[in-house]
Amino acid sequence: MFLGKFIRYIQFEKRYSPHTVSAYQSDLEQFFAFLNPPGNTPVVLHPSEITHHDIRNWMVSDETLSARSVNRKLATLRKYFKFLLQEGEISANPTSRIIAPRMSKHLPTVVEADKLTELLDRDTGIAEVFTNDFAGLRDKLIIELLFGTGMRLAELTGLTPGSINFHDSTLKVLGKRNKERIIPMNSQLVLLLHKYIDALKSENFDNNSLTLIVTNKGAAAYPKLIYLTVQKYLSYISTQTKRSPHVLRHTFATTLLDNGASLNAIKELLGHANLSATQIYTHNSVERLKSIYKQAHPKG
Repeated sequence: MFLGKFIRYIQFEKRYSPHTVSAYQSDLEQFFAFLNPPGNTPVVLHPSEITHHDIRNWMVSDETLSARSVNRKLATLRKYFKFLLQEGEISANPTSRIIAPRMSKHLPTVVEADKLTELLDRDTGIAEVFTNDFAGLRDKLIIELLFGTGMRLAELTGLTPGSINFHDSTLKVLGKRNKERIIPMNSQLVLLLHKYIDALKSENFDNNSLTLIVTNKGAAAYPKLIYLTVQKYLSYISTQTKRSPHVLRHTFATTLLDNGASLNAIKELLGHANLSATQIYTHNSVERLKSIYKQAHPKG
């Protein structure tokens, strides 16, 4: 009862993305399963009966979880109990007495922008990096869009032909909480989109999808396809283990910052809600400068 009401709240009133809603629901279901372990007589607890001890015990019940994962799950509970407090179902929030575990700071993983540019723009010496067919054209567009705009995976799969404004060379992206933003496109990306759309039309797929990026059979592209595509092509230019779509988003932001873009401009392009989320890239740039200094300066 309370879970369903909360899920509807974040889904329709807060307009969280389907991915976020699913994550919140999964976390809460895990928490309730912990309170009612299988094999025992089910104990139906009213939210007001749940204490900070119950929450703390749940947080330490899985030793394999990282501090980051625990904090994410704790954030779910904080949001849930805050909602119940607003609804008058409880008189105190049990998460207020919980101290979140300290997390080590990890800098965003990036790939070298020069190598990405070489992969996309010039002959890299690798035979048929992007095959000369529809699949190869689509794969190249995926990499170009992620690196050229910094959009998220969910934003990429949500693009439609109507998202493109060829007259202004911009893309309309639907971000988190259904917040729209406009992202400019470079001339090469515009040309590639023209070429891709022509190829898409010539394929004459029976099940024409409304989305821009589609599979080899014309169905809407799914997240796993995007992941595999990015991993495949980044493996040509990088040996690092992390080769995800988000790495290209990080690379987009870091490249802009390294070339003089302001944090506020990068914030707007990435669709961040506040500047603090964007400031992580300043640390990345400082670390890169330190590395260059150590290699280039005689006393480095």
